[in-house]
Amino acid sequence: MLKSSVPLLNQFKYIVGPSKYGIYPLLPPSSASTSYPPPRYVPETIARPDYVPKNFFTSGWGEHDSVEIPEAQAQRIEMGGEGERRVREVAKMAREVLNDIGRLVRPGVTTNELDKALHEMIISKGAYPSPLGYSSFPRSCTTSVNNVIAHGIPDERPLNPEDIINIDLTLYFNGYHGDTSATFILSEVDKPGRDLVEATKEALEIGIKACGPGKRYKDIGGEIEDFARRHGFSVNGQFSGHGIGKIFHHPPWIFHLRNNDVGKMRPGDCFTIEPCLVQGSNSRGELWDDGWTMATESGARSAQFEHQVLITEDGVDVLTRI
Repeated sequence: MLKSSVPLLNQFKYIVGPSKYGIYPLLPPSSASTSYPPPRYVPETIARPDYVPKNFFTSGWGEHDSVEIPEAQAQRIEMGGEGERRVREVAKMAREVLNDIGRLVRPGVTTNELDKALHEMIISKGAYPSPLGYSSFPRSCTTSVNNVIAHGIPDERPLNPEDIINIDLTLYFNGYHGDTSATFILSEVDKPGRDLVEATKEALEIGIKACGPGKRYKDIGGEIEDFARRHGFSVNGQFSGHGIGKIFHHPPWIFHLRNNDVGKMRPGDCFTIEPCLVQGSNSRGELWDDGWTMATESGARSAQFEHQVLITEDGVDVLTRI
């Protein structure tokens, strides 16, 4: 069970975001983590991805072994084989964890408490939280609140009733990764914030509709950007979707803006679509000193939804559909 942290709310100054984007707390760069916490325990019986340093759980930050990660090559899932069964299985597990953690999102709960609960859910399934130890990332998921676009590190900031929060999680199980995310709306989010979240959810569905055997990868981004612009939002181009399966991130890279990718989808292609929509016309983000958190330059809010999809002989299957 999560312990409510409502009394901690008074310890965090409420900085109002730019009024033209609505009423919400702005997360300033000064709220970035100044030190990385020790990683949460993972039983040794649970297999770790190859990119996790051998001494990740026993050595301090800055002392982890370097891990040479070869340049990722595009991979396909063998349709009808063991790989397809395994990737569907882990994607389903990711979907279940996201659904369960969403029920715990409420004012007063810290993102660190959410990460702890999510971590325990994942290891209880015999799976490994893929972000933990990826380039020495210190937590088991990312939590991006309001003006944070992506890669927010869970910390002791309690959620505010006016917050929106994206929770992005990935599981590693039986040699395959399952990846998904959603943006959750707290109880007092204003209409501009709700409109942003709903538009982002629809943008993801529009990107999925552009998928199928023989279809062009570039049409995913073209459709998403056209939709976002029609509704007064911009699309961040600093983050992309990616191929996924045995490897966490590999080609194809899925751009959510208009682009010139010449590739076409084929059965067995497995990848994520994860557009980040931003209020206003400036979608760019700036990196905080913690080396991970990317927040909007304008102070506007950002939302993101993500699904993992598999191209089949006659269409596309959304493996992480809740």
